[in-house]
Amino acid sequence: MRGEEYLTEPKQYALVYSKGSSWVSKLVVMKILPNGLALSRYGFSVSRRVGKAVTRNRVKRLLREILRIMPLKSGWDIIFIARPAVATVDYASLKRTVEDLLSRARLLEVDEEHGFLDEVEAGRGRVSGLIGEGM
Repeated sequence: MRGEEYLTEPKQYALVYSKGSSWVSKLVVMKILPNGLALSRYGFSVSRRVGKAVTRNRVKRLLREILRIMPLKSGWDIIFIARPAVATVDYASLKRTVEDLLSRARLLEVDEEHGFLDEVEAGRGRVSGLIGEGM
C-alpha cells in the first residue's frame, strides 16, 4: 500500500519530537524513534523560514528521492527538519548530508563486503552512465 512509509498524523510527529534522539547538521536536523514495525516511516518538516512554497516543495521532493534510494533499516520513525540553508544547496550536497546523518545514527543497511547495499551503488552507476550517454 502506498503511503505506509510516511508519518501522517500529528500525534506520530509529536511522539518522535518528544521522545526521539536527534542528529544535527548545517542543513538538516534528524530525529528518530524506534516504532516496532516491520518498516521505517519518515516525515518532513520544512517551515516558511526555508523559503516560498516552491522552495519548500523542492526540498521535500529531494529528501523523498534521497530516502527512496537509501537502504534504511526497518523499525524506525524518522523526521527530517530542514534548516533555512537547505534552500540553496544542490541534490549531491543534500544527499551527502542525509547519508552522513543516517550513518551516524546507524540506520543504514550495510553489506559487509561492499559497504552500502548494491542497489545504491548500482543506482549511482546507472545515473552517471545516463549522464555520460547524453553528452
